[in-house]
Amino acid sequence: MKQESKPIKIDRRLTGAYIIDEPLQQVIQFSLRDYVQYWYYTLSDDESFLLEIRQALQNALIQFSSRSKEVDWQPYFTTRLVDDFTTHLRVFRKAQQRITEKEDQIKDGAEDLVNTFFEVEVETEKRVCRDLVCTSPKDEEGFLRDLCEVLLYLLLPPGDFQNKIMRYFVREILARGILLPLINQLSDPDYINQYFIWMIRDSICNYEAFMNIIKVSDKVGELEAVRDKAAEELQYLRSLDTAGDDINTIKNQINSLLFVKKVCDSRILRLQSGKEIDTVKLAANFGKLCTVPLDTILVNNVALQFFMDYMQQMGGQAHLFFWMTVEGYRVTAQQQLEVLLSLQKDGRHQTTETKGLLKSAAVGIYDQYLSEKASPRVNIDDTLVAKLAEKLNSEDPTPEIFDEIQRKVYDMMLRDERFYPSFRLNVLYVRMLAELDMLKDPSFRGSDDGEGESFNGSPTGSINLSLDDLSNVPADESIQLHAYISDTVYADYDPYTVAGVCNDHGKTYALYAISVRRRTPNGDEVWKTYRRYSDFHDFHMRIIEQFENLGSMLKLPGKKTFNNMDRDFLEKRKNDLNAYLQLLLTPEVMKCYPALILCVYDFLENKAYSKGKGEIARKDPPLMQKTYVDPKHCRVAAQVEDNVEDNVPLKIMLLLMDEIFDLKERNQWLRRNIKNLLQQLIRAMHGYTINKKIVDHVDWMTSPEQVADAVKRFRDAFWPNGILAETVPRRDNAIRMRTRIAGKTKLLGMMPDELKHILGAETTRKGILRVFEMFQHTQLNKRMVYVFLEGFLETLFPANEFPELFKKLHSPSKQLQRYKQRLQSTQAPSLQKR
Repeated sequence: MKQESKPIKIDRRLTGAYIIDEPLQQVIQFSLRDYVQYWYYTLSDDESFLLEIRQALQNALIQFSSRSKEVDWQPYFTTRLVDDFTTHLRVFRKAQQRITEKEDQIKDGAEDLVNTFFEVEVETEKRVCRDLVCTSPKDEEGFLRDLCEVLLYLLLPPGDFQNKIMRYFVREILARGILLPLINQLSDPDYINQYFIWMIRDSICNYEAFMNIIKVSDKVGELEAVRDKAAEELQYLRSLDTAGDDINTIKNQINSLLFVKKVCDSRILRLQSGKEIDTVKLAANFGKLCTVPLDTILVNNVALQFFMDYMQQMGGQAHLFFWMTVEGYRVTAQQQLEVLLSLQKDGRHQTTETKGLLKSAAVGIYDQYLSEKASPRVNIDDTLVAKLAEKLNSEDPTPEIFDEIQRKVYDMMLRDERFYPSFRLNVLYVRMLAELDMLKDPSFRGSDDGEGESFNGSPTGSINLSLDDLSNVPADESIQLHAYISDTVYADYDPYTVAGVCNDHGKTYALYAISVRRRTPNGDEVWKTYRRYSDFHDFHMRIIEQFENLGSMLKLPGKKTFNNMDRDFLEKRKNDLNAYLQLLLTPEVMKCYPALILCVYDFLENKAYSKGKGEIARKDPPLMQKTYVDPKHCRVAAQVEDNVEDNVPLKIMLLLMDEIFDLKERNQWLRRNIKNLLQQLIRAMHGYTINKKIVDHVDWMTSPEQVADAVKRFRDAFWPNGILAETVPRRDNAIRMRTRIAGKTKLLGMMPDELKHILGAETTRKGILRVFEMFQHTQLNKRMVYVFLEGFLETLFPANEFPELFKKLHSPSKQLQRYKQRLQSTQAPSLQKR
């Protein structure tokens, strides 16, 4: 009755390349041994089942290898991969921005950030959201099982696929034994941080960058880990019994560690007390700022962009653009005339053509900035303009033809109170100093250690003032007005029944009682006034419209649509509004904006508040319109300019720099300069052959040697010395936190000074730290890994409609369902109107 089993021959050839096949066979052998054989042999001694599974795995790998060889991987690595990464970074950046706009965020906003991230993802992708796969282990396992089953259907012979038992075994080995552990490892922030450090291991650890990171860190856990390690090292150094020259070295080390510990303690105290404010925006009102001459500003790209923004605000952009255009004309004219002179020496003549081009350019400058029809027109002495017009009509143009008027325009920008003098008092000037790494004047007080010590390595300088610093102003200089929101009071002596939650014709709202004290020569005046949140909102809109730069300094607590009468929420909003009032009434703010005091008096007077902007203008745009009909919510590749030639590396670099450093949010003049600089850099290094170099590099990455090396690394990571690796225990939290500090220090320290000179020190630092912060969330890292995996499979199987498959697999997403509901609710009214 027993049928004799037929012997199964196993062909060990898989890819056609022995150097790949050998480590792949070992991976198959180890997988079967550790995931099947250890229990199968307790049930049966029959080898045929194991051989069938091995044969099925080999068939899948052979088919996979054949598909890979047919694919052109260059578009995937040079376009798709970059687009996926930059889109992920864009979604993260927008999620961060949305978090800062929310008023009811928790102190540790990691969970809130993850939820907001996937909200932005569905707005960007429209039809796909990966929140369930990235946040629910059960859904993630189900997704991988379904995906592996589809792959087995494509890769296995029909007979093997119809064998359900064998198919399920292979599916589980792939999904839970290989893919899931690999994805978990690649998504672990600590693993990524260690990988960052390993990748840039050759760069020297920079003490200046290390102190910068500590001074700007907003994570108490990081600071505590560094402080505790410094204390441990201090204890060890103090226990040493040394003499002679060694004692001086140890004393220096002890002093350095004491300073690090002191900075960490001060920073922790400030973060825990909630006194952290954006001091760069207030720095112009304290002490003496470094003076940057106008002629230096005009020749420095980073400084010039801030001065350009300011001149546009003041309506003086025509003067600046005229000066810059004349500079360009002079250089061009000198070069053309030198070429013309050399041609004449060689006996060749192009005099008329060259002079005609120069005259056309000069007349164009005159028409654009100085003629009667120019708009906007440079306001300059009419006599000088008439003299220039006469020269243009009667003489050949020279490089110096505009010099006299250019000097007058320069003098006007330098001396006119509207321009350079006022620019030095503006918050844009302070930001410019931060970008130039010049906020290091020792006359500033209030470094992070709280005792006036300054560390000159910080990109934002040693200015880090707390609210305590704001109060250290002589009494005779302070504005004699004080106000705070008191606790809920009752109507025995106040005009309202209850100063708290009120009801007016069925509409419930919160009312805040503000106690005000004004000092006058005849004594103090004290009163109470009552304001709703909508009054604060209207007042805030009025003052930021009147005092433009105030909006970047003052942040009003945001609105909340639901549960806005909750007791805890009202208490939090009261505290936030109080902080808003205290910052508004600081003497430095009042001195910077003298006319602001009149608006504040009007708002705090004991009378009914008259809304200045009207109900319609005061309200925000509708929620759906603001959040879900945003043209910026699209993938990055959708916005690649068509005019960037056919230059793959230039497109890649522009895409990355746009998202990392927010270049699209900066003025277009700077962005054009950066683009031109990148073009020159690429051509100088490789000319027009760089596209071929990229193709060659992709070919090298997919060569048998590199693939074999990747398989070996995978084998050695999962089976070191042929033994299944034990689950690596989670590293101690303090070590993980110190690794974060080390990773940020390495990244910041490796940034070339040339990049800081192009973009500015502050912008460079923020961009690098934004990228680092993006990798510190496991769920977001998983999203990026799955996006890369989906792109890989869509490239590998172009004819199998994988995009539609992934939409179906991700369709249970709760975020996607909510998005569709909101979309339908916004579209319904317009359909009814039709």
